[in-house]
Amino acid sequence: MFKHAQLESVKAWIGDPAQNALPLYTRIQRGIRQLILDGTLDVGKPLPASRALAKSLNVSRDTIESAYSQLHAEGFIERRVGSGSFISERVHRLPRRQSVQQTKLSDEVRPLSRRGSTMFQGGGLRDFLAPRPFAPGIPETRNFPLQTWERLERQVLKEYGTKALTHSDPQGLEPLRRAIADYVNLERGAHATPERIVVLTSSQQAMTLCANVLLDPGDSIFIEDPVYQGARKAFDAAGLTCVPVPLDTNGLLVEHLENAAKTSGNSAKAVYLTPSHQFPTGATLALDRRLAIIEWARQYQSWIIEDDYDSEFHYEGKPTACVQGLDPYDRTIYIGTFTKSLFPALRIGYMILPSKLVVPMTVARTLLDGHSAAIPQLTLTRFIEGGHFGAHIRIMRAVYAERRDTLAELIHKHLGEFVTSYVPAGGMQMPCLLNKNISEKKLVDSAKKAGVDLLGLSSLHASDPLKAGFLMGFAAHAPHEMEVAIKKLAGIMRVLS
Repeated sequence: MFKHAQLESVKAWIGDPAQNALPLYTRIQRGIRQLILDGTLDVGKPLPASRALAKSLNVSRDTIESAYSQLHAEGFIERRVGSGSFISERVHRLPRRQSVQQTKLSDEVRPLSRRGSTMFQGGGLRDFLAPRPFAPGIPETRNFPLQTWERLERQVLKEYGTKALTHSDPQGLEPLRRAIADYVNLERGAHATPERIVVLTSSQQAMTLCANVLLDPGDSIFIEDPVYQGARKAFDAAGLTCVPVPLDTNGLLVEHLENAAKTSGNSAKAVYLTPSHQFPTGATLALDRRLAIIEWARQYQSWIIEDDYDSEFHYEGKPTACVQGLDPYDRTIYIGTFTKSLFPALRIGYMILPSKLVVPMTVARTLLDGHSAAIPQLTLTRFIEGGHFGAHIRIMRAVYAERRDTLAELIHKHLGEFVTSYVPAGGMQMPCLLNKNISEKKLVDSAKKAGVDLLGLSSLHASDPLKAGFLMGFAAHAPHEMEVAIKKLAGIMRVLS
Protein backbone atom coordinates (compact mmCIF):
# COMPACT_ATOMS: atom_id res chain seq x y z
CA MET A 1 0.00 0.00 0.00
CA PHE A 2 0.96 3.66 -0.40
CA LYS A 3 2.23 5.48 2.63
CA HIS A 4 -0.18 8.05 4.05
CA ALA A 5 1.71 11.03 2.52
CA GLN A 6 1.79 9.34 -0.90
CA LEU A 7 -1.92 8.60 -0.77
CA GLU A 8 -2.70 12.18 0.24
CA SER A 9 -0.60 13.46 -2.68
CA VAL A 10 -2.68 11.44 -5.15
CA LYS A 11 -5.87 12.67 -3.49
CA ALA A 12 -4.63 16.24 -3.94
CA TRP A 13 -4.35 15.67 -7.69
CA ILE A 14 -7.88 14.27 -7.74
CA GLY A 15 -9.30 17.28 -5.90
CA ASP A 16 -7.25 20.00 -7.62
CA PRO A 17 -9.73 22.43 -9.30
CA ALA A 18 -7.19 23.09 -12.04
CA GLN A 19 -7.46 19.42 -13.08
CA ASN A 20 -11.27 19.29 -13.11
CA ALA A 21 -11.49 19.14 -16.90
CA LEU A 22 -9.44 15.89 -16.94
CA PRO A 23 -10.96 12.43 -16.57
CA LEU A 24 -10.63 10.95 -13.09
CA TYR A 25 -8.24 8.19 -14.19
CA THR A 26 -5.94 10.79 -15.78
CA ARG A 27 -5.76 12.76 -12.54
CA ILE A 28 -4.84 9.61 -10.62
CA GLN A 29 -2.29 8.63 -13.27
CA ARG A 30 -0.66 12.06 -13.13
CA GLY A 31 -0.58 12.01 -9.34
CA ILE A 32 1.27 8.68 -9.31
CA ARG A 33 3.55 9.80 -12.13
CA GLN A 34 4.55 12.88 -10.13
CA LEU A 35 5.47 10.65 -7.15
CA ILE A 36 7.73 8.70 -9.51
CA LEU A 37 9.28 11.84 -11.00
CA ASP A 38 9.95 13.23 -7.52
CA GLY A 39 11.73 10.01 -6.55
CA THR A 40 9.18 9.28 -3.83
CA LEU A 41 8.44 5.90 -5.44
CA ASP A 42 11.70 4.03 -6.09
CA VAL A 43 12.57 1.72 -8.96
CA GLY A 44 11.28 -1.81 -8.46
CA LYS A 45 8.83 -0.89 -5.68
CA PRO A 46 5.34 -2.39 -6.04
CA LEU A 47 2.25 -0.30 -6.51
CA PRO A 48 -0.88 -1.08 -4.52
CA ALA A 49 -3.23 -3.61 -6.06
CA SER A 50 -5.86 -1.91 -8.16
CA ARG A 51 -8.69 -3.14 -5.92
CA ALA A 52 -6.99 -1.86 -2.74
CA LEU A 53 -6.10 1.53 -4.22
CA ALA A 54 -9.63 1.92 -5.58
CA LYS A 55 -11.00 1.37 -2.10
CA SER A 56 -8.55 3.88 -0.56
CA LEU A 57 -9.43 6.56 -3.10
CA ASN A 58 -13.14 5.71 -3.16
CA VAL A 59 -13.18 5.18 -6.94
CA SER A 60 -13.96 2.21 -9.16
CA ARG A 61 -11.39 -0.49 -9.86
CA ASP A 62 -11.77 0.21 -13.60
CA THR A 63 -10.62 3.78 -12.99
CA ILE A 64 -7.43 2.53 -11.30
CA GLU A 65 -6.87 -0.01 -14.06
CA SER A 66 -7.11 2.79 -16.66
CA ALA A 67 -4.58 4.88 -14.70
CA TYR A 68 -2.17 1.94 -14.40
CA SER A 69 -2.55 1.12 -18.10
CA GLN A 70 -1.58 4.66 -19.05
CA LEU A 71 1.44 4.59 -16.72
CA HIS A 72 2.48 1.30 -18.30
CA ALA A 73 2.06 2.68 -21.83
CA GLU A 74 4.31 5.63 -20.95
CA GLY A 75 6.97 3.33 -19.48
CA PHE A 76 6.68 4.42 -15.84
CA ILE A 77 5.55 1.04 -14.50
CA GLU A 78 5.84 -2.63 -15.40
CA ARG A 79 2.90 -5.01 -15.10
CA ARG A 80 3.72 -8.63 -14.29
CA VAL A 81 1.01 -11.25 -14.62
CA GLY A 82 0.27 -12.77 -11.24
CA SER A 83 2.66 -10.42 -9.40
CA GLY A 84 1.21 -6.93 -9.81
CA SER A 85 2.54 -3.52 -10.93
CA PHE A 86 6.06 -2.20 -10.19
CA ILE A 87 8.01 1.00 -10.80
CA SER A 88 9.88 0.47 -14.08
CA GLU A 89 13.65 0.08 -14.36
CA ARG A 90 13.51 2.82 -17.02
CA VAL A 91 12.89 5.33 -14.25
CA HIS A 92 16.62 5.03 -13.43
CA ARG A 93 17.23 7.29 -16.44
CA LEU A 94 15.00 10.06 -15.17
CA PRO A 95 16.88 13.04 -13.68
CA ARG A 96 16.33 13.37 -9.95
CA ARG A 97 15.49 16.67 -8.31
CA GLN A 98 19.04 17.17 -6.98
CA SER A 99 20.63 16.65 -10.40
CA VAL A 100 18.07 18.97 -11.98
CA GLN A 101 19.01 21.70 -9.49
CA GLN A 102 22.71 21.19 -10.29
CA THR A 103 21.92 21.40 -14.02
CA LYS A 104 20.05 24.66 -13.48
CA LEU A 105 23.02 26.11 -11.61
CA SER A 106 25.40 25.14 -14.38
CA ASP A 107 23.03 26.62 -16.99
CA GLU A 108 23.12 29.94 -15.15
CA VAL A 109 26.83 30.37 -15.85
CA ARG A 110 26.57 29.29 -19.49
CA PRO A 111 26.63 32.55 -21.49
CA LEU A 112 24.20 33.58 -24.18
CA SER A 113 25.49 34.33 -27.65
CA ARG A 114 26.80 37.86 -28.15
CA ARG A 115 23.66 38.66 -30.10
CA GLY A 116 21.46 37.09 -27.44
CA SER A 117 23.24 39.02 -24.70
CA THR A 118 22.78 42.28 -26.58
CA MET A 119 19.08 41.63 -27.03
CA PHE A 120 18.61 40.62 -23.39
CA GLN A 121 20.67 43.45 -21.90
CA GLY A 122 18.85 45.93 -24.13
CA GLY A 123 15.66 45.03 -22.32
CA GLY A 124 13.55 44.68 -25.45
CA LEU A 125 10.94 47.30 -26.19
CA ARG A 126 8.73 48.83 -23.55
CA ASP A 127 5.32 48.36 -25.04
CA PHE A 128 2.48 50.18 -23.32
CA LEU A 129 -0.07 47.38 -23.48
CA ALA A 130 -2.90 49.26 -21.76
CA PRO A 131 -3.80 52.72 -23.12
CA ARG A 132 -3.14 54.59 -19.86
CA PRO A 133 -2.41 58.31 -19.99
CA PHE A 134 0.08 59.31 -21.41
CA ALA A 135 1.45 56.24 -23.18
CA PRO A 136 3.01 57.48 -26.45
CA GLY A 137 2.25 56.10 -29.89
CA ILE A 138 -1.09 54.50 -29.01
CA PRO A 139 -4.06 55.40 -31.23
CA GLU A 140 -7.64 55.91 -30.11
CA THR A 141 -9.41 52.61 -30.83
CA ARG A 142 -12.78 53.44 -29.25
CA ASN A 143 -13.69 55.50 -32.33
CA PHE A 144 -12.73 52.81 -34.82
CA PRO A 145 -15.58 51.86 -37.23
CA LEU A 146 -15.72 48.27 -36.02
CA GLN A 147 -19.07 47.49 -37.63
CA THR A 148 -17.68 48.46 -41.03
CA TRP A 149 -14.60 46.30 -40.46
CA GLU A 150 -16.76 43.34 -39.41
CA ARG A 151 -18.95 43.71 -42.49
CA LEU A 152 -15.92 43.76 -44.78
CA GLU A 153 -14.42 40.74 -43.03
CA ARG A 154 -17.66 38.80 -43.56
CA GLN A 155 -17.49 39.70 -47.24
CA VAL A 156 -13.96 38.34 -47.40
CA LEU A 157 -14.93 35.06 -45.74
CA LYS A 158 -17.98 34.68 -47.99
CA GLU A 159 -15.93 35.27 -51.15
CA TYR A 160 -12.76 33.33 -50.28
CA GLY A 161 -14.13 30.69 -47.91
CA THR A 162 -11.52 28.25 -46.65
CA LYS A 163 -8.95 29.62 -49.12
CA ALA A 164 -8.48 32.52 -46.69
CA LEU A 165 -7.35 30.05 -44.02
CA THR A 166 -4.27 28.82 -45.91
CA HIS A 167 -0.72 30.18 -46.16
CA SER A 168 -0.47 33.46 -48.03
CA ASP A 169 2.24 34.92 -50.25
CA PRO A 170 5.26 35.84 -48.05
CA GLN A 171 5.56 39.09 -50.02
CA GLY A 172 1.97 39.94 -49.11
CA LEU A 173 -1.26 39.53 -51.05
CA GLU A 174 -1.24 41.40 -54.35
CA PRO A 175 -4.56 43.24 -53.82
CA LEU A 176 -3.25 44.78 -50.59
CA ARG A 177 0.10 45.65 -52.15
CA ARG A 178 -1.75 47.39 -54.96
CA ALA A 179 -3.96 49.33 -52.51
CA ILE A 180 -0.91 50.39 -50.46
CA ALA A 181 0.95 51.53 -53.58
CA ASP A 182 -2.01 53.65 -54.73
CA TYR A 183 -2.33 55.19 -51.27
CA VAL A 184 1.33 56.11 -50.64
CA ASN A 185 1.78 57.43 -54.17
CA LEU A 186 -1.20 59.75 -53.74
CA GLU A 187 -0.82 60.77 -50.10
CA ARG A 188 2.94 60.56 -49.51
CA GLY A 189 4.35 61.34 -52.94
CA ALA A 190 6.05 57.95 -53.05
CA HIS A 191 7.19 56.08 -56.13
CA ALA A 192 5.73 52.63 -55.47
CA THR A 193 4.39 49.70 -57.45
CA PRO A 194 2.77 46.54 -56.03
CA GLU A 195 5.82 44.54 -57.14
CA ARG A 196 8.12 46.63 -54.92
CA ILE A 197 6.08 46.27 -51.71
CA VAL A 198 6.56 43.60 -49.04
CA VAL A 199 3.78 43.29 -46.45
CA LEU A 200 5.06 42.55 -42.93
CA THR A 201 3.71 42.29 -39.41
CA SER A 202 5.28 45.53 -38.15
CA SER A 203 7.76 48.31 -38.77
CA GLN A 204 9.94 46.65 -36.11
CA GLN A 205 10.16 43.56 -38.31
CA ALA A 206 11.09 45.80 -41.23
CA MET A 207 13.99 47.35 -39.28
CA THR A 208 15.21 43.92 -38.18
CA LEU A 209 15.20 42.78 -41.81
CA CYS A 210 17.08 45.89 -42.96
CA ALA A 211 19.70 45.44 -40.24
CA ASN A 212 20.32 41.79 -41.09
CA VAL A 213 19.90 41.75 -44.87
CA LEU A 214 21.64 45.01 -45.84
CA LEU A 215 24.47 45.21 -43.32
CA ASP A 216 27.02 42.89 -41.68
CA PRO A 217 27.97 42.79 -37.98
CA GLY A 218 30.41 45.60 -37.32
CA ASP A 219 29.12 47.80 -40.17
CA SER A 220 28.26 51.39 -39.26
CA ILE A 221 24.84 52.96 -39.53
CA PHE A 222 24.05 56.62 -38.90
CA ILE A 223 21.11 57.18 -36.54
CA GLU A 224 19.36 60.31 -35.35
CA ASP A 225 20.26 61.53 -31.86
CA PRO A 226 17.84 61.24 -30.09
CA VAL A 227 16.37 58.23 -31.87
CA TYR A 228 13.45 55.82 -31.71
CA GLN A 229 14.55 53.12 -29.28
CA GLY A 230 13.10 50.27 -31.35
CA ALA A 231 15.37 51.13 -34.27
CA ARG A 232 18.53 51.44 -32.18
CA LYS A 233 17.86 48.14 -30.40
CA ALA A 234 17.21 46.35 -33.69
CA PHE A 235 20.52 47.64 -35.04
CA ASP A 236 22.39 46.84 -31.83
CA ALA A 237 21.01 43.30 -31.81
CA ALA A 238 22.27 42.79 -35.37
CA GLY A 239 25.78 43.77 -34.24
CA LEU A 240 25.86 47.09 -36.10
CA THR A 241 27.80 50.11 -34.94
CA CYS A 242 25.32 52.94 -34.40
CA VAL A 243 26.83 56.37 -35.08
CA PRO A 244 24.64 59.11 -33.56
CA VAL A 245 24.09 62.29 -35.59
CA PRO A 246 22.77 65.40 -33.81
CA LEU A 247 19.65 67.32 -34.82
CA ASP A 248 18.40 70.87 -34.88
CA THR A 249 14.95 72.29 -35.57
CA ASN A 250 15.27 71.29 -39.24
CA GLY A 251 16.17 67.69 -38.52
CA LEU A 252 19.35 65.70 -39.02
CA LEU A 253 22.58 67.70 -39.45
CA VAL A 254 23.65 66.26 -42.80
CA GLU A 255 27.15 67.75 -42.65
CA HIS A 256 28.02 65.16 -40.00
CA LEU A 257 27.46 62.41 -42.58
CA GLU A 258 29.65 64.17 -45.09
CA ASN A 259 32.37 65.03 -42.56
CA ALA A 260 32.53 61.44 -41.29
CA ALA A 261 33.03 60.22 -44.84
CA LYS A 262 35.77 62.77 -45.54
CA THR A 263 37.58 62.01 -42.28
CA SER A 264 37.62 58.22 -42.63
CA GLY A 265 37.68 57.91 -46.41
CA ASN A 266 34.51 55.81 -46.37
CA SER A 267 31.09 56.13 -44.84
CA ALA A 268 28.38 54.24 -43.00
CA LYS A 269 26.48 51.62 -44.96
CA ALA A 270 23.11 53.21 -44.11
CA VAL A 271 21.29 56.02 -42.35
CA TYR A 272 18.09 55.65 -40.36
CA LEU A 273 15.64 58.59 -40.54
CA THR A 274 12.21 59.65 -39.33
CA PRO A 275 12.08 62.67 -41.67
CA SER A 276 8.38 63.55 -41.69
CA HIS A 277 8.04 63.73 -37.92
CA GLN A 278 11.27 63.04 -36.07
CA PHE A 279 10.94 60.76 -33.06
CA PRO A 280 10.95 62.13 -30.39
CA THR A 281 11.56 65.83 -31.14
CA GLY A 282 8.85 66.26 -33.80
CA ALA A 283 11.21 68.08 -36.20
CA THR A 284 10.60 67.83 -39.95
CA LEU A 285 13.67 67.23 -42.12
CA ALA A 286 14.15 70.22 -44.43
CA LEU A 287 14.00 69.67 -48.19
CA ASP A 288 17.60 70.69 -48.84
CA ARG A 289 18.77 68.16 -46.27
CA ARG A 290 16.64 65.42 -47.80
CA LEU A 291 18.25 66.06 -51.15
CA ALA A 292 21.71 66.14 -49.55
CA ILE A 293 21.12 62.76 -47.89
CA ILE A 294 19.96 61.30 -51.20
CA GLU A 295 23.15 62.55 -52.84
CA TRP A 296 25.26 61.17 -49.96
CA ALA A 297 23.61 57.75 -50.40
CA ARG A 298 24.32 57.81 -54.14
CA GLN A 299 27.94 58.83 -53.71
CA TYR A 300 28.78 56.20 -51.10
CA GLN A 301 26.33 53.51 -52.29
CA SER A 302 24.68 53.55 -48.89
CA TRP A 303 21.06 52.92 -47.93
CA ILE A 304 18.45 55.32 -46.58
CA ILE A 305 16.01 53.65 -44.17
CA GLU A 306 12.98 55.95 -44.00
CA ASP A 307 10.60 55.23 -41.11
CA ASP A 308 7.33 57.04 -41.88
CA TYR A 309 5.58 55.87 -38.72
CA ASP A 310 2.77 58.42 -38.22
CA SER A 311 2.80 60.89 -41.10
CA GLU A 312 -0.99 60.53 -41.55
CA PHE A 313 -1.48 62.80 -38.55
CA HIS A 314 -0.26 66.23 -39.57
CA TYR A 315 -2.15 69.20 -38.14
CA GLU A 316 -0.61 72.27 -39.77
CA GLY A 317 -0.57 72.39 -43.54
CA LYS A 318 0.21 69.31 -45.61
CA PRO A 319 2.91 66.77 -44.69
CA THR A 320 6.17 66.90 -46.62
CA ALA A 321 6.57 64.33 -49.40
CA CYS A 322 8.56 61.25 -48.37
CA VAL A 323 12.26 60.87 -49.15
CA GLN A 324 11.59 57.71 -51.17
CA GLY A 325 9.57 59.67 -53.71
CA LEU A 326 12.44 62.16 -54.16
CA ASP A 327 15.16 59.54 -54.59
CA PRO A 328 15.96 58.90 -58.28
CA TYR A 329 18.82 56.52 -57.41
CA ASP A 330 16.75 53.79 -55.74
CA ARG A 331 18.70 53.83 -52.48
CA THR A 332 15.73 54.36 -50.10
CA ILE A 333 13.78 51.74 -48.15
CA TYR A 334 10.44 53.17 -47.04
CA ILE A 335 8.79 51.69 -43.94
CA GLY A 336 5.09 52.22 -43.18
CA THR A 337 2.65 50.75 -40.68
CA PHE A 338 -1.09 50.60 -39.98
CA THR A 339 -0.51 50.09 -36.25
CA LYS A 340 -0.91 53.78 -35.44
CA SER A 341 -3.29 54.84 -38.20
CA LEU A 342 -5.78 52.02 -37.45
CA PHE A 343 -5.19 49.75 -34.45
CA PRO A 344 -2.20 47.85 -32.96
CA ALA A 345 -3.81 44.40 -33.07
CA LEU A 346 -3.98 44.55 -36.89
CA ARG A 347 -0.24 43.68 -37.10
CA ILE A 348 0.30 44.89 -40.65
CA GLY A 349 3.24 47.00 -41.79
CA TYR A 350 5.07 47.20 -45.09
CA MET A 351 8.22 48.21 -46.94
CA ILE A 352 8.62 49.87 -50.34
CA LEU A 353 11.89 48.49 -51.67
CA PRO A 354 14.29 49.03 -54.54
CA SER A 355 13.47 46.33 -57.10
CA LYS A 356 16.69 44.38 -56.50
CA LEU A 357 15.90 44.01 -52.78
CA VAL A 358 12.38 42.59 -53.09
CA VAL A 359 13.33 38.94 -53.52
CA PRO A 360 16.14 38.90 -50.91
CA MET A 361 13.92 40.63 -48.33
CA THR A 362 11.00 38.30 -49.06
CA VAL A 363 13.20 35.22 -48.69
CA ALA A 364 14.64 36.57 -45.43
CA ARG A 365 11.13 37.30 -44.18
CA THR A 366 10.19 33.63 -44.60
CA LEU A 367 12.78 32.80 -41.92
CA LEU A 368 11.07 35.08 -39.40
CA ASP A 369 7.34 34.42 -39.54
CA GLY A 370 6.66 33.11 -43.02
CA HIS A 371 3.76 35.32 -44.01
CA SER A 372 1.04 37.64 -42.77
CA ALA A 373 -2.48 36.32 -42.13
CA ALA A 374 -4.69 36.48 -45.22
CA ILE A 375 -8.01 37.53 -43.65
CA PRO A 376 -6.72 40.83 -42.13
CA GLN A 377 -4.87 41.61 -45.39
CA LEU A 378 -7.98 41.11 -47.52
CA THR A 379 -10.17 43.02 -45.07
CA LEU A 380 -7.71 45.92 -44.98
CA THR A 381 -7.66 45.96 -48.79
CA ARG A 382 -11.42 46.51 -48.90
CA PHE A 383 -11.19 49.05 -46.08
CA ILE A 384 -8.73 51.11 -48.13
CA GLU A 385 -10.38 50.67 -51.51
CA GLY A 386 -13.82 51.50 -50.11
CA GLY A 387 -12.61 54.90 -48.86
CA HIS A 388 -13.03 53.93 -45.21
CA PHE A 389 -9.33 54.30 -44.42
CA GLY A 390 -9.16 57.84 -45.75
CA ALA A 391 -12.37 58.79 -43.93
CA HIS A 392 -11.10 57.35 -40.66
CA ILE A 393 -7.82 59.22 -40.98
CA ARG A 394 -9.62 62.52 -41.58
CA ILE A 395 -11.82 62.00 -38.51
CA MET A 396 -8.95 60.99 -36.25
CA ARG A 397 -6.73 63.80 -37.50
CA ALA A 398 -9.31 66.29 -36.23
CA VAL A 399 -9.75 64.39 -32.95
CA TYR A 400 -6.01 64.21 -32.32
CA ALA A 401 -5.47 67.87 -33.18
CA GLU A 402 -8.09 68.84 -30.59
CA ARG A 403 -6.53 66.56 -28.00
CA ARG A 404 -3.07 67.94 -28.73
CA ASP A 405 -4.32 71.46 -28.07
CA THR A 406 -6.14 70.33 -24.93
CA LEU A 407 -2.99 68.69 -23.58
CA ALA A 408 -0.96 71.83 -24.28
CA GLU A 409 -3.49 73.91 -22.30
CA LEU A 410 -3.52 71.44 -19.40
CA ILE A 411 0.27 71.38 -19.25
CA HIS A 412 0.42 75.17 -19.21
CA LYS A 413 -2.23 75.35 -16.48
CA HIS A 414 -1.06 72.57 -14.15
CA LEU A 415 2.57 71.84 -15.03
CA GLY A 416 3.81 75.19 -16.26
CA GLU A 417 6.22 75.70 -13.37
CA PHE A 418 7.76 72.27 -13.88
CA VAL A 419 8.07 71.69 -17.64
CA THR A 420 8.38 73.33 -21.03
CA SER A 421 6.26 71.59 -23.63
CA TYR A 422 6.77 71.69 -27.40
CA VAL A 423 3.51 71.50 -29.31
CA PRO A 424 4.13 69.25 -32.34
CA ALA A 425 2.89 69.99 -35.85
CA GLY A 426 1.98 66.33 -36.18
CA GLY A 427 2.18 62.95 -34.55
CA MET A 428 0.66 61.45 -31.44
CA GLN A 429 2.92 62.60 -28.60
CA MET A 430 4.23 65.83 -27.10
CA PRO A 431 7.82 66.25 -25.87
CA CYS A 432 8.32 68.04 -22.55
CA LEU A 433 11.55 69.18 -20.89
CA LEU A 434 11.86 69.46 -17.12
CA ASN A 435 12.54 72.98 -15.82
CA LYS A 436 13.23 72.07 -12.21
CA ASN A 437 15.75 69.74 -10.66
CA ILE A 438 13.49 66.70 -10.76
CA SER A 439 14.90 63.24 -11.42
CA GLU A 440 13.49 62.00 -14.72
CA LYS A 441 13.71 58.38 -13.57
CA LYS A 442 11.99 59.05 -10.23
CA LEU A 443 9.26 60.97 -12.02
CA VAL A 444 8.65 58.22 -14.61
CA ASP A 445 8.63 55.51 -11.91
CA SER A 446 6.35 57.47 -9.56
CA ALA A 447 3.96 58.32 -12.39
CA LYS A 448 3.76 54.67 -13.42
CA LYS A 449 2.77 53.65 -9.89
CA ALA A 450 0.03 56.28 -10.02
CA GLY A 451 -1.35 54.93 -13.32
CA VAL A 452 0.34 57.45 -15.63
CA ASP A 453 2.78 56.27 -18.32
CA LEU A 454 5.59 58.55 -19.50
CA LEU A 455 8.48 57.75 -21.83
CA GLY A 456 11.68 59.34 -20.52
CA LEU A 457 13.78 61.18 -23.10
CA SER A 458 17.19 60.35 -21.63
CA SER A 459 17.13 56.76 -22.88
CA LEU A 460 16.55 57.99 -26.44
CA HIS A 461 19.81 59.96 -26.53
CA ALA A 462 23.15 58.41 -27.42
CA SER A 463 24.87 61.40 -25.86
CA ASP A 464 23.76 63.02 -22.61
CA PRO A 465 20.78 65.32 -23.26
CA LEU A 466 21.07 68.91 -22.11
CA LYS A 467 17.83 68.54 -20.16
CA ALA A 468 15.80 65.65 -18.87
CA GLY A 469 12.22 65.23 -20.00
CA PHE A 470 9.56 62.89 -21.27
CA LEU A 471 7.05 62.21 -24.03
CA MET A 472 3.32 62.47 -23.42
CA GLY A 473 1.01 60.60 -25.77
CA PHE A 474 -2.34 62.31 -26.31
CA ALA A 475 -4.02 60.36 -29.12
CA ALA A 476 -5.75 57.65 -27.06
CA HIS A 477 -7.04 59.84 -24.23
CA ALA A 478 -10.17 62.00 -24.07
CA PRO A 479 -9.84 65.53 -22.57
CA HIS A 480 -11.38 64.58 -19.21
CA GLU A 481 -9.03 61.58 -18.94
CA MET A 482 -6.03 63.78 -19.63
CA GLU A 483 -7.12 66.34 -17.04
CA VAL A 484 -7.35 63.72 -14.28
CA ALA A 485 -3.92 62.34 -15.19
CA ILE A 486 -2.32 65.80 -15.44
CA LYS A 487 -3.49 66.66 -11.94
CA LYS A 488 -1.97 63.41 -10.64
CA LEU A 489 1.27 64.27 -12.41
CA ALA A 490 1.30 67.77 -10.94
CA GLY A 491 0.97 66.34 -7.44
CA ILE A 492 3.87 63.94 -8.06
CA MET A 493 6.07 66.77 -9.37
CA ARG A 494 5.37 68.92 -6.31
CA VAL A 495 6.52 66.09 -4.07
CA LEU A 496 9.69 65.47 -6.12
CA SER A 497 10.66 69.14 -6.61
